[in-house]
Amino acid sequence: MEPTAFERTVPAESMIAESLRDSRLATFWIDELNAATWPAFSGSAKYDLVVVGGGFLGLWTALQAKQRDPGRSVALVEANRIGWAASGRNGGFCEATLTHGELNGRRRFPKELAQLDRLGLQNLDEIEQEVKRLKLQCDFERTGALAVAVEPYQVAELEEERDVEGLQYFDEGQMRAEIASPTYLAGLWAVEDTAMIHPGKLAHELARACADAGVDIFEESKALGLESTRTGPVTVRLESGELVAEKVALATNAFPSLLKRYRWHTVPVYDYVLMTEPLSNAQMDSIGWKRRQGVADTANQFHYYRLTKDNRILFGGYDAIYHFGGKIKPEYEDRPASHRMLASHFFTTFPQLEGIKFTHRWAGVIDTCARFTAFYGHGRDGRVAHSAGFTGLGVAGTRFAANVMLDQLSGENTERTELQMIKSLPIPFPPEPFAWMGVEVSRWALNRADHNKGKRNLVLRTLDAVGLGFDS
Repeated sequence: MEPTAFERTVPAESMIAESLRDSRLATFWIDELNAATWPAFSGSAKYDLVVVGGGFLGLWTALQAKQRDPGRSVALVEANRIGWAASGRNGGFCEATLTHGELNGRRRFPKELAQLDRLGLQNLDEIEQEVKRLKLQCDFERTGALAVAVEPYQVAELEEERDVEGLQYFDEGQMRAEIASPTYLAGLWAVEDTAMIHPGKLAHELARACADAGVDIFEESKALGLESTRTGPVTVRLESGELVAEKVALATNAFPSLLKRYRWHTVPVYDYVLMTEPLSNAQMDSIGWKRRQGVADTANQFHYYRLTKDNRILFGGYDAIYHFGGKIKPEYEDRPASHRMLASHFFTTFPQLEGIKFTHRWAGVIDTCARFTAFYGHGRDGRVAHSAGFTGLGVAGTRFAANVMLDQLSGENTERTELQMIKSLPIPFPPEPFAWMGVEVSRWALNRADHNKGKRNLVLRTLDAVGLGFDS
């Protein structure tokens, strides 16, 4: 096995420790907000539509429901705070892809890929239009994203796409002139398919837009279950009351679905993140990065990173940790080994930033599904819609999914609802202990591939063949 770029050049342990010494275990995007709070629900009430979940999916669903029919009564209930989970903890990459990238799309939906790419880009365009129309203050920058090669075999992979429309290829010299990192061997800039956003601001600005449109928002209002007869409304049982609804949209991401049949279609995987202090002008000059693209390297275990409005660097990814039983616990968010590894890889990427400090470290739960793309379910004779499984690419995809759920709840056939991607389901994960064993074997195999010029071993080839996947 060959060492990776991040193992061939390793910064001093003392530098890593010093960079993390004063960091806070807190999500930067949420920590800096002075956001509005919403009341908890108690008692009983009736609505035309109840949305369960106060992340991007729930917020887009509630907002677009009112945009489609302003007279419809809509309530949104969140167990904690608006945007506190995955929607407020991600890297802020608002990507057009609905298929988790071109390769995954070709493998899983080859006949629909062109259509899905068109719909995904249309969805991103519409998000940009909504940001402007609703004056959503979310630091939206349509910078595109760079895929960078840090190993020789990855250069060949990027070169295969150098002539694709909408992509700009950089050789080693051009890439290092674009962003100065000694790890870079080549790069591919997808110019239009990604925007950078502040996810915490976007979540709370969407909540404001929902409230302005007439949505009733309730925080600290945990949904416990659904009750219904064969006909008539659905009751959403809450810890402090009940909501009776003609239709229900479930937007609970990695948390267990209130439709139990879908609970093993996702597993919660922890992703770890660091945020630096703001870079000085001299530090910015040392790295370039004038066009402020989002960046990700192209290994199986990959990093993603970007600049914030005040020129901090968010640096995350690589480790993907699943805990036995699919548990989601606050104590899992502080994993020193993962944060130290990220700090080490950061200084390998940008050695000229020696001495910079990380102000925040955190983790977020990704709703990983076997095909890496969102899936759609329903229940109670079409009165309940469900979507999950975004696998780390839900910032833009949740808006598309919200439209799908609203289409399904209306009973109408649309271009979206006729897609095979919408009609089909990923393979569910097996019960424990097999789920944990499968994830651990997959992580081992991905790590082996990254140390063997990207070559996929029998484990990964078998998973590819049966339609199962696991992503870092």
